[in-house]
Amino acid sequence: MSSQLTPIDMAKFIAAKQATEYVEDGMNVGLGSGSTAAWFIQCLGEMVRDEGLKIKGVPTSSQTAELAREVGIEIVSLEQVKWLDLTVDGTDEYDRNLNLIKGGGGAHLREKIVATASERMIVIADATKKVDTLGAFPLPVEVVPFGLAATKGLIEETLVGMDVLGRDIKQRMHGDRPFVTDGGNLILDLHLRHIGNARLLGFILNQVPGVVEHGLFIDICDMVIVGHGDGKVTVRDITNDTSEVVQYDVRDDDNIFADIAE
Repeated sequence: MSSQLTPIDMAKFIAAKQATEYVEDGMNVGLGSGSTAAWFIQCLGEMVRDEGLKIKGVPTSSQTAELAREVGIEIVSLEQVKWLDLTVDGTDEYDRNLNLIKGGGGAHLREKIVATASERMIVIADATKKVDTLGAFPLPVEVVPFGLAATKGLIEETLVGMDVLGRDIKQRMHGDRPFVTDGGNLILDLHLRHIGNARLLGFILNQVPGVVEHGLFIDICDMVIVGHGDGKVTVRDITNDTSEVVQYDVRDDDNIFADIAE
């Protein structure tokens, strides 16, 4: 298998595999969206099939729900379980304080709801997602369709007083049509390049009429698991102020996780 994966895919895969170590039988688990979270869902599916793992998954997007069902994970709604033991998701960026930018796939509203309804949130990523300061990745802001131009104008006015390097705002498109979220809303991508005070920006954006949610995840992530193409995984738990390195034995066969040395 390893010979078939790019270094980035390998990094995502082993980060996802490490994250399964925190899943226990009987848990209610939030299932993130995106390519890295998809690896985690596939790993969980193998555990359900091969080890008899029994969990209930709450998906953060329709695509996630479809994949989870395909691999045999029982899907429930957040309303049914009310609270989650754990959420595992990817990220577009994270900083040293484990603050995030999410929403590259347009699912950040549901992702934030699910993450904040969990005892713990674990982010899985490859090393390219780490940044000194958030903002290189465009910040997604989900807005209602009504009054779109007015909402965009208010956001532009808000950015004038913020510590950012760019203020370009583009509506996200899907081909020649506006991108529409699972909630029926639109997305404005804020190309800020640098966010000097992410906490303040997030607070102010939440005050703009028409804004449903933004992609800044502040003080939500508890742990980040970062995979590397050479089989190394770094695990940082900000809650317990711990870090560790796990080395997977990456080999060109079907059992690339046979040997693990911590």
